[in-house]
Amino acid sequence: MDEDDRTEELEIQQADRESAERRRADDDPTEAGTATHVRRAEKAAYLKEKLAERAASEREAETGRD
Repeated sequence: MDEDDRTEELEIQQADRESAERRRADDDPTEAGTATHVRRAEKAAYLKEKLAERAASEREAETGRD
């Protein structure tokens, strides 16, 4: 598995985590629980965004080597 595949796999994992936490936030009966799940979803979204930036940077570096 090369670095590009690993980055893409991590992006998918973070997208799944974000979706799951948003569902948990909707389902949690308490305000505190909802807030916790929202924070976790936001963190997953942030990490997903950073992984996308990393993938773009890797692609740019790859085209620069050709």
